[in-house]
Amino acid sequence: MSTSLSSCAQAPLAPTPPSFPSKAELLACLPAESLRIDPAKAWASLALSLGLSLVAYGLGTQIPLTPLAAPLWLLYAVITGTVATGCWVLAHECGHGAFHPNRRLEATVGFVLHSLLLVPYFAWQRSHAVHHANCNHLEAGETHVPPRSDSPSGQSVISLSGWLGSRLYGIQSLFTHLVLGWPLYLLIGVAGGEDYGAPTSHFWTGAPFRNGSRALFPDSFRRPMLISNLGVLAMLLALALASVQFSLLRVLLVYGLPYLVVNAWLVAYTWMQHTDTNIPHFCSADWTWAKGALQTVDRPYGPLLNLLHHGIGSTHVCHHINPRIPHYNAWHASRLLKQRLPDLVHYDPTPIHRALWRVASRCAVVRQGAAGGGFYYQPQAANGH
Repeated sequence: MSTSLSSCAQAPLAPTPPSFPSKAELLACLPAESLRIDPAKAWASLALSLGLSLVAYGLGTQIPLTPLAAPLWLLYAVITGTVATGCWVLAHECGHGAFHPNRRLEATVGFVLHSLLLVPYFAWQRSHAVHHANCNHLEAGETHVPPRSDSPSGQSVISLSGWLGSRLYGIQSLFTHLVLGWPLYLLIGVAGGEDYGAPTSHFWTGAPFRNGSRALFPDSFRRPMLISNLGVLAMLLALALASVQFSLLRVLLVYGLPYLVVNAWLVAYTWMQHTDTNIPHFCSADWTWAKGALQTVDRPYGPLLNLLHHGIGSTHVCHHINPRIPHYNAWHASRLLKQRLPDLVHYDPTPIHRALWRVASRCAVVRQGAAGGGFYYQPQAANGH
């Protein structure tokens, strides 16, 4: 059986560290045919996500702008944002070179899809590659890098969680992550790696966003970043023109509400993929690529969400072993990985809403486990102890 998080979520410290394979050994666990791209399946996936999104957004243009329609707008936001997340996921696949063998066409698809969702595609592609290269690395990692309990930021989090208590801390953590987290990450690099300094930005390579020991976006990246910015700017201009043509309220409801839901989905996925009470992070002295790549979690999102979101949350361990595996091959690759590394592949059967609450309320700061090596979330931080 693969490792179950729910069976050891109560333990604040890690057991004896397992033996990890080398990078070459880990890559060899998955066959070369897993990388084979099927353009017909790729286009069919795009047709599904983009087609459903267009229909959903179109229906939103017909909902009346009245207070009585508020429940209908809420339902519209959840459905449309959930469907449109599939477009985000396919752009993510483009960013890894797993969508189409024609790289120029692939980049165009990813750029258009992410620009429509106000994501600076090429800048995100760069930071996401850094994330994959340094997964669960406390210094060089990127996205969802936790504060250490003995750091100034960690002490602040401990104070806040102690003052609020477990329940309120969990609620504020859900809000800051799911509502504010994605825009703040793009704008100022919230939850980014400490090696890159604070703040960082996906929109500008210069000061004041160059304070770290290494540059997240080097000077040579200015042209791709400019292209990304132009894509986002074009979408903002289109939204402004639509506001003039139809009304600002209509645009805020038709576009803005699903936009918040898309952001919540993508943060929830990445947050729970790399975070739980027994998922370690490593400092430079102990980190290896194989260790980091295996510190991600597959979770049960169910057939509907796996269809709409192309299995991104249920095949993520395999994705970190080789992100060039297309989503339709990832299911078989995941099964092989669990067969070959049963003690190293994390799978948590906990229902998603319960797992999300556990992560939000109990994962505040990390401290080094008694066995050495990994740094683990200490659940008591969120309880004020």
